[in-house]
Amino acid sequence: MPKITTADFKNGMNILMNNEIYTIIEFLHVKPGKGGAFVRSKLRGVTNGKVLDKTFRAGESMESVRVERHPYQYLYHDGEVYHFMHEQTYDQVGLNAAQVDKPEFMKESEVVTFVINADTEKVLFTELPDHVVLEVVETEPGMKGDTATGATKPAKLESGVSLQVPLFINQGDKLRVDTRTSSYIERVKS
Repeated sequence: MPKITTADFKNGMNILMNNEIYTIIEFLHVKPGKGGAFVRSKLRGVTNGKVLDKTFRAGESMESVRVERHPYQYLYHDGEVYHFMHEQTYDQVGLNAAQVDKPEFMKESEVVTFVINADTEKVLFTELPDHVVLEVVETEPGMKGDTATGATKPAKLESGVSLQVPLFINQGDKLRVDTRTSSYIERVKS
């Protein structure tokens, strides 16, 4: 892995610190009137998503890490292993449940993004799209005209996840769901 210094910092760059990979969200070079210069930065953990503030001495060196993103198609899952296929090379990969982000929203043939450490070619984790379209497979019958109350009811979707939806949603409706908040967005017209 190439060595870099704080002078090489760029937003979006990945660095290795305490055996964890962090992405630089923002940074600021500070030259106080007294004392040495330093770099104040905000970092996000690539695998855990934690954001932390870190101050580096000017010129401090660390290792740069190259992270790549590749599209993979979800095939199926058996027990604890999820199977995916690379969209261009057709190579198949099996990942354990800990490496898969929100598997409850994945349906067969869904395209997810693999985040890979380019130096070791190790899959760090997967990312789902922010919004997915899923069909309602089980819910109570909808009530016509009941759109203004804001009341909700439970609905089971084709991927197996259950969430709260408005009363007018029926079995067979396709819904756009936000995977980040696990919430209903809208009904999709077919």
